[in-house]
Amino acid sequence: MRKVVIAISGASGVNLGLKALELLPKDLDKHFIMTKNSNIVLEKENNIIVHDNENISASVASGSFGVDAMLIAPCSMNTLAKIACGISDNLVTRCASVMIKEQKTLILAPREMPFSAIALENMQKLAQLGVIIAPPVMAYYSEQQTLDEMENFIIGKWFDLLGIQNNLYKRWE
Repeated sequence: MRKVVIAISGASGVNLGLKALELLPKDLDKHFIMTKNSNIVLEKENNIIVHDNENISASVASGSFGVDAMLIAPCSMNTLAKIACGISDNLVTRCASVMIKEQKTLILAPREMPFSAIALENMQKLAQLGVIIAPPVMAYYSEQQTLDEMENFIIGKWFDLLGIQNNLYKRWE
């Protein structure tokens, strides 16, 4: 069973991360990290293993646990900078560090606009290490009409990058 981590850092755009988590196929081993206090209801009602962001000894913090992929959506500039500098002071950044060292799929979805030169430098550094930088950017060919359809498009693109089959958006013809 593939193991996927969804992490949420920052505030604006949290619904995208939660929706991505919700739309993951049931046949995946799903792990979830939030930078704020995690809600125990997520663990009990949604069959999701919720990890305390302060517990850097959680299973997903070890390369031997075998996480296959990680998506941080949204990814704050603070979290992005820490990952770019190798700072692993919480579970989100530790897990991201493990993904980089194990050469596993790591997708960061920064949600700032405009990007500062510092943020762009950090993104470039991470991209050169194989990290996928995939901000929640719209495309118009799939003809979204509602916010829900727009979110599905973005999440569908992230799932494509994770190798997760989906029909969340109309594809280019």
